[in-house]
This record gives sequence, C-alpha cells and structure tokens, in this order.
Amino acid sequence: MNDTETVISNYITAYNNFDVSTMVRDFSDEIIFENIQDGKITMSLHGIEAFIEQAETSKNYFSVRNQKITAINCDDNRVVVEVEFKGVLAMDFPNGMNKGQEIRMVGKSIFEFKDQKIVRLTDLS
Repeated sequence: MNDTETVISNYITAYNNFDVSTMVRDFSDEIIFENIQDGKITMSLHGIEAFIEQAETSKNYFSVRNQKITAINCDDNRVVVEVEFKGVLAMDFPNGMNKGQEIRMVGKSIFEFKDQKIVRLTDLS
C-alpha cells in the first residue's frame, strides 16, 4: 500500500469504528465534503469544523456501520475508492426506515489530496 492508500484505509477504519478524530486526522482544515445521491448533491460542507459536526451527528444514525473497500484507482492527486456499505439503523427516520433495519449499498468515495492532506471528499451513491 502506498501512503495515500494507507491514509484512506485509516479513514475507513476510523469511520467503521465511529472514531471522528481519527477520521479527520489527515484532512485539510479547508476540507470540502459533498454527498451525491442519484446525481444530486444532498450535502455540501466546507471546513473541518463543519465536517466534524456532521460526522458526530451521523454517529447517532447507525448502531453498526461498515464500509468495505472493493477497488482503489489512483492518479496523481485523486483516488477513487469503490465501497460496499452495510449499516444497521439506530433510530427511526421520517422516510419510513426503522430502527434495526439493515441498509446495504455500493458507492464510490473520491479523495483529492494536496500537500499530503485530503482537501476534498466526495461520496457517490
């Protein structure tokens, strides 16, 4: 594994363990995060504080969550990671999804780097 892949592996392990401080260890203070579902931006955050706040809040949504890397494609400053996600909801949601319900999906996370820090993270599902 190269350094970039190690950083991404550490991020995913921390995500799976609900460990926000380790998740953001290699983030730029000016991180840009976007979540895109079905081609539409559903969340856009700028700055590490906004990301930490959202990550801490989202820990309450799942009793268990796991991202598994299925493929990694690297170029100079960008890494596309294909993942399988599995989670168990920790609460009922207004859209009808219920506590205890298992969610499974596949997606991609695009990590962009500058000066060995993650400056942009885009999640696609």
